[in-house]
Amino acid sequence: MTNIVILTGAGISAESGLGTFRDKNGLWTKYDLNEVATPEGFARNPDLVHDFYNARRANCQNAQPNAAHSALARLQAQHWGRVTIITQNVDDLHERGGATDVIHMHGRLSGALCAACDHRWAAPAAMSPTDLCPACNKPVSRPDIVWFGEMPYHMDEIYKHLSDADLFVAIGTSGNVYPAAGFVADARASGAKTLELNLEPSATAGIFDDAHFGPATIIVPQWVSELVDAS
Repeated sequence: MTNIVILTGAGISAESGLGTFRDKNGLWTKYDLNEVATPEGFARNPDLVHDFYNARRANCQNAQPNAAHSALARLQAQHWGRVTIITQNVDDLHERGGATDVIHMHGRLSGALCAACDHRWAAPAAMSPTDLCPACNKPVSRPDIVWFGEMPYHMDEIYKHLSDADLFVAIGTSGNVYPAAGFVADARASGAKTLELNLEPSATAGIFDDAHFGPATIIVPQWVSELVDAS
């Protein structure tokens, strides 16, 4: 397998203490996603949206990469071919775990974006609606996060990697959020083998050639070790 393309979702970071959409009593359950994760919600109540992402940013800063993140970094370092990591997550645990050139299709908590001129800069620990854009000086800063109804980032690059993949692996994804949920079909159409590593079967589990289920901190390092040792 020369070119391996890996898609990661919230499940890979859950064991680091970063909740998924479906966690009971988690951060997401305290907010209406239509109010904190859409452009319309931001227009109605930017204070609420900033409060939500400030909490997520603090949560992320206190989290540590787990064995699954470290295993993927090991795969990048030791696999003789190319390993591309695409993540739906907005945390930086892949990078802190040692991975490089991670494609963040849904943006990053560590980034700020001007809603007026599209300038980007490093986000402070806490953002507010009165923050001025360093480029245009307008008070319309927002988290550099792709919200529901917005186009994910780097899609041309992602589809190029999918078309070149020999193996596509989805880790910790629900299979409910598009376009990421369609990546397995795109990879298969280009001739790639496909593998799901997940706590439980995703909504697209039936499309994969193979699957292993269990905690990411167990099954991802096991898979990486088998792959690296066999190469």
